[in-house]
Amino acid sequence: MDPLIWLYIAMAAGVGALVLAGIFTKEVYAAPPGNDRMVELMQDIRAGAMAFLRREYTAVAGFVAVMAVLIFVLLDWGRPWGAIAYIFGAVLSALAGFIGMRVATAANARTAQAAMEGGINKALPLAFRGGAVMGFTVAGLGLLGLSLGYFFFEVVLELEDAFSVITAIGLGASTIALFSRVGGGIYTKAADIGADLVGKIEAGIPEDDPRNPAVIADNVGDNVGDVAGMGADLFESYVGSLIAPIVFASFAFSAASEGFRLATFMYPLLIAAVGMGASVIGSFFVKPGKGSLASALHKGTWVAAGLTVATVAILTPILFSGLDGVENVWGLFASVVVGLVVGLAIGQISEVFTSDHYRVVKQIAAQAETGPATVALAGIAEGMRSAAFSVIVVAAGMAGAYAGGEAAFVFDNAGIYGIAIAAIGVLATLGITVAVDAYGPIADNAGGIAEMAGLPAEVRETTDALDSLGNTTAAVAKGFAIASAAVTALALFFTFREAVGRDNLPAIDILDIRVMVGLFIGGMFPFLFASMTIKAVGRAAFEMIEEVRRQFREIPGLREGKEGVRPDSARCVDISTKAALREMLLPGTLAVALPIVTGFISVEALGGLLAGALITGFLLAIFMSNAGGAWDNAKKFIEAGAHGGKGSDAHKAAVVGDTIGDPFKDTAGPAMNIVIKVMTIVSLIFASAFVG
Repeated sequence: MDPLIWLYIAMAAGVGALVLAGIFTKEVYAAPPGNDRMVELMQDIRAGAMAFLRREYTAVAGFVAVMAVLIFVLLDWGRPWGAIAYIFGAVLSALAGFIGMRVATAANARTAQAAMEGGINKALPLAFRGGAVMGFTVAGLGLLGLSLGYFFFEVVLELEDAFSVITAIGLGASTIALFSRVGGGIYTKAADIGADLVGKIEAGIPEDDPRNPAVIADNVGDNVGDVAGMGADLFESYVGSLIAPIVFASFAFSAASEGFRLATFMYPLLIAAVGMGASVIGSFFVKPGKGSLASALHKGTWVAAGLTVATVAILTPILFSGLDGVENVWGLFASVVVGLVVGLAIGQISEVFTSDHYRVVKQIAAQAETGPATVALAGIAEGMRSAAFSVIVVAAGMAGAYAGGEAAFVFDNAGIYGIAIAAIGVLATLGITVAVDAYGPIADNAGGIAEMAGLPAEVRETTDALDSLGNTTAAVAKGFAIASAAVTALALFFTFREAVGRDNLPAIDILDIRVMVGLFIGGMFPFLFASMTIKAVGRAAFEMIEEVRRQFREIPGLREGKEGVRPDSARCVDISTKAALREMLLPGTLAVALPIVTGFISVEALGGLLAGALITGFLLAIFMSNAGGAWDNAKKFIEAGAHGGKGSDAHKAAVVGDTIGDPFKDTAGPAMNIVIKVMTIVSLIFASAFVG
C-alpha cells in the first residue's frame, strides 16, 4: 500500500467531521427555542458574543500581519509560502471558534426549552449536539487544513523547505489561540466576578437573576471564553501535535530511505484519521441511560478510545511492513497507547479533583463553614496536589513513549519520535473530547436563560445538573490539552535542537551560564504571564463591580425587581469587551517576542528558556485549572443544599473561593499550555535566523 494514501484518507476524515458538524447544526436549529423572552435573551447573548469576536479578530489581525511580515523578511523559506501558511493557520483557527460559537449561542435557549419539555433525557443530547459542532469543526478543520498544507507544499510544489512552511501553519493557529484564550478569559471572568460578588454577596439575589446588569455579559463570556477560546486552544493543540512528529522526522530521519521517511510522515495522519472516525462513532453513544450523567458522556469517549486503539493496532504493522530501519513496530503502537492512557489518566485526575462526586470537592465545601480563608487554602492545596499526580503520569508516559520509539526504529532519536506520536495519542479522539467540553457552556447559558425567563424551578435544577457536570468535563478537557501541550512542546523542543544544528547547539548543558540564565528566565515567565492575566481580570472586574453597583444605586426599582425595570446590560458587555481587548495584547505579545529576542542573543540561552518555561508552565497550568474547577464545584455543591445551601455563610465563603478560582481556571491556567507551545514553535520557525 502506498503510504501517501493516508494523506487522502486524512483529508476525507476531515471533510467527514465537518459534514457531521453540519448535520448536528441542523438538528440544533430544528429544536424549538422557547418563548419570546427566551428568544430575546438568546439573541442578546449571541449579539454580544459575535460583536466581541469581530472586535477581537480585528485587533489580532494587526498582530498576524506583523508576524507574517517578519516571517517573510527574516526567513528565506518564508517568501512567500511561509507567510501564507502562517495566515492560513490563523484563519482556520479563527474560523473554528467562529462556527462553534454561532451554534453554541443558538443551542442555549433550545437546551433550556428541551429541559422544560423532557428534562435531562431531552436536554443532554441537544446540549451535546451543540458542543459536538464545536468538537468536529475544530478537529475537521485541523486535520483537513494540515493535510491540505502537506499536499500543497510537499506533494504539489515540492518545496525544499516544505516542513518549515508546514510548521508556520501551527504558529498561525497558536497565535489566534493565545489571544482568544487570554482575551476571552479576561472577558468572561470580569463579567462573572462582577455578577457574583455584587449580585450574590452584596445584593443577595440568585445567580443569573434578571435584575443583575452583568448577567448577560456573564453569559456572553461563557461563549467567548469557553467556546471560541477553548476551540481555538484545542485546534492549536491538535495541529501542533500533528506537526511535531512530521517535522521532527524530517530532521531526525534524513538519512533513512524515502519509503521509511514517508511512512513516518503519514503515521500521524493515520492516527488522526482513525481517531476522527472513532470519535464520529462514539458521539452516537452519548445519550442518557440508567447511569449518571457523567457515565453518559464518558461512554462516547471510551468507545472512541477503544476503537482507535483496535484500528491503529491493525494498521500500524501494515504501514511499516518491509521497511528498512524498522525493528519492532509494536513499540510505536505502544507509544500511541501510552498517549491515549496519559490523556485519559490526566482527565481522570482532573475529574477526581474537580467533581463533587469525589471527596476533594466535598472537603473544600466543608471548609466553607469556617470562612473564605480556609476555602482558599484548601483549593490551593488540592490544586498543587493534583499537579504532583499529573506530573508523575506525564513523566511516566514520556518514558514509556520514548522506550516505544527506541524499540521501533534503529535510528538515533527514535525515542523522541515515539514521544511526539504519544502527543497525537492524547488528542486522537479530539472531536468527542471537545464535544464533551463545549456542551458545558451551553448548559450554563441554558441555566441563565431559564432563570432570567422565569421558567419553572425544575428546569433550573436540570440545567444546574448539566452545568455542574460541564465544569468537570471542562477541567477534563483542559487536562487533555495541558498533557498534550507538555508532550508536544517537548517534541518541538527536540526538533528545535535539530533545526539549529548540532554544531550550534550540541547539548543543553545546565552548567553553561547562558543556559542557566535562560532556565531562570524561562522558569519565571509563566509566573509573570499568569500574574499579568490575573491582574487584568482584577482590573476589568473592578470596573464591572463599580458599574453593577452604580446601576443598583441609580436605577429606581431595579434591585427590588419592579415590573418593567430592566438593567443596562449593554454597558456591562461593553466594559468586558474593552477591557479584554485592552489587556490581552501585552502578555500575548511578550510570549511571542521573548523567544525571538533571546534567540538572537544566544541560542544556548534560548534552549534553557524553553526548558524552564515548559516545566513551570505545565505545573502552573494543572495547578490553576484544577484548583479553579474544585472551587467552582464546591460552590455548586453548597448551592445544591449542602452546608446550609444558598444564602448561607458557607455559600458566601464558597463564592469567594470560586471568585479566586475563576481567573485561575478560565484565564491564566488554560492559556499556559498555549504559551509553552507558542514559545517553542516560534523558536523552531525562526531557528534558521538565529544561526544564520
